[in-house]
Amino acid sequence: MDLKTASAIRRLRLISVPEGVSWIILATCTVIKYTVASGFDAAPVLGPIHGVLFVLYVVFWADAWNRAKWAKGKAALYFAYSIIPGGGFVIERALRREAEDAVIAARARKEGAVNA
Repeated sequence: MDLKTASAIRRLRLISVPEGVSWIILATCTVIKYTVASGFDAAPVLGPIHGVLFVLYVVFWADAWNRAKWAKGKAALYFAYSIIPGGGFVIERALRREAEDAVIAARARKEGAVNA
């Protein structure tokens, strides 16, 4: 994995958690707004914040997909998880494991342990 690909995946990892948190908070505030008879309405503030984070996620996802040459199914899965509240945590964990596996494979190739 080259440096630009690793950077693209790292950017996607870094934005996936805040995007997931903002989605959960926005969904929770919306449920509170419509279930509790109070004047609580955080959507005008949280909506644009989540919107910006989601747009950044999509841009970073497209960059990572382009650089890492993921299969269409894998790329679609990473995008689909961004639509599910809390899916950003799943994506971050999968990308972290993928990066760790790439580091292990690179070290093994360097040491000549495997021919991968």
